[in-house]
Amino acid sequence: MNVRIEEGWKQALSREWESPYFVELARFVHAEYRTRQVFPPGKQIFAAFDTTPFHDVKVVILGQDPYHGDGQANGLCFSVNDGIPFPPSLLNIFKEVHDDTGAPIPRSGDLSRWARQGVLLLNATLTVAAHQAGSHQGHGWEQFTDAAIRALAEQREHLVFILWGSFAIKKGAFIDHQRHLVLTSPHPSPLSAHRGFFGNHHFSRANAYLIAHGIEPIQW
Repeated sequence: MNVRIEEGWKQALSREWESPYFVELARFVHAEYRTRQVFPPGKQIFAAFDTTPFHDVKVVILGQDPYHGDGQANGLCFSVNDGIPFPPSLLNIFKEVHDDTGAPIPRSGDLSRWARQGVLLLNATLTVAAHQAGSHQGHGWEQFTDAAIRALAEQREHLVFILWGSFAIKKGAFIDHQRHLVLTSPHPSPLSAHRGFFGNHHFSRANAYLIAHGIEPIQW
């Protein structure tokens, strides 16, 4: 199957493209885009991989689903396009960045500036039907993104995996903590942020780990 994706990722995930589950997934996704409104735009389905090449990844942040509101999703987890109001979780992320590192809260919610520095902003499910949260779960995306995380965990060293909430923590359970830094906390959602997301210092801790291993830190 000819999938347009960054070459390093294409090689790292080479076993997935012809797998029966991925063939079925591709068929499902193509049909969804033909017959209904789906987010993100088709050209941005693999934006997380294209913006952060496999060999450039330093940090992985896991999300669950793309945003399902008009104009929000751009293929990077927690990220929204310029001019779109910050969703509550994203605003809480910016608040923690500010409290942790002193960085000002930005005007734009587009996190591609992080992705270009090596932060893989990966949703477990890469597509969603408009206004129907979770509508594309259980069709194979989760298996595909598990393969992406496993490729990083096994083929790279000294990465930082940032896992917020029980879903992300479970998804990253197989990561070797001796080989990588794994940071966990409650999710930045307003429902849980005050139970340990605020004050988790994940952004400064990630940078301290990168610096300790001779890797350029992230400008959050």
